[in-house]
Amino acid sequence: MQRAPAIIGSAIFLVIAPGTLAVYLPWYLTLWHFAPALFPTARVLGAALIVAGLPILLDSFARFALQGLGTPAPVMPPKRLVVTGLYRYVRNPMYVAVTALIAGQGLLFGSVMVLGYGAIVWAGFFLFVVAYEEPVLGEQFGDEYKRYRANVRRWLPRITPWRG
Repeated sequence: MQRAPAIIGSAIFLVIAPGTLAVYLPWYLTLWHFAPALFPTARVLGAALIVAGLPILLDSFARFALQGLGTPAPVMPPKRLVVTGLYRYVRNPMYVAVTALIAGQGLLFGSVMVLGYGAIVWAGFFLFVVAYEEPVLGEQFGDEYKRYRANVRRWLPRITPWRG
């Protein structure tokens, strides 16, 4: 019975947080209107970032609900540390995915404003992770998180999966 609230909570948080940051605000800034390309392969790179980012985001949210038995939202945190799937490669695949989605839209729609917005969002993620999330996870999961943190980088994925 613990999974149903986690699934519902994760779905709601997915719509509210990444939905606002990675869909609504880029739309608001561009109305998804194509401006001239920023450079010759910008649209292709932008589309690739969007195509790569969306499944990463959805998989990460699903793992929080199904394996962590919680949500990414601090009000309903996971009961278990999630270290499977893409979390074996990078500690923060959700933040990486949201940033990729925003940057992808900036490149796809030729919007320097969206790219700047994406840089601000990433800086916010960085500060949140360092100042709040990592200390809280360290307290909540102790040595398990310490071991994970020592083996899996914060932003840049490992080449091989961590098998801790």
